[in-house]
Amino acid sequence: MIVCVCNNVSEGKIHQAVDAGLTSMAELRTQLGVGTCCGKCHSCAKHVLRECLNNASQTHQHARPIMFHASMAAA
Repeated sequence: MIVCVCNNVSEGKIHQAVDAGLTSMAELRTQLGVGTCCGKCHSCAKHVLRECLNNASQTHQHARPIMFHASMAAA
């Protein structure tokens, strides 16, 4: 879905930006131009950003750390 029509920014682009480390609307404005023209997309973009950040934090909470064992090094 296109979130920002003025700058052709989709949900997917916002997801990619969050995956690349963006965490705020200010960063989305700077990097993708979201909300810099008419501003009608601001609330939707903010919702998508929050959703992405929540999903990312849940993914990291459920990830298991990789344990290194000396026996693995010999393999």
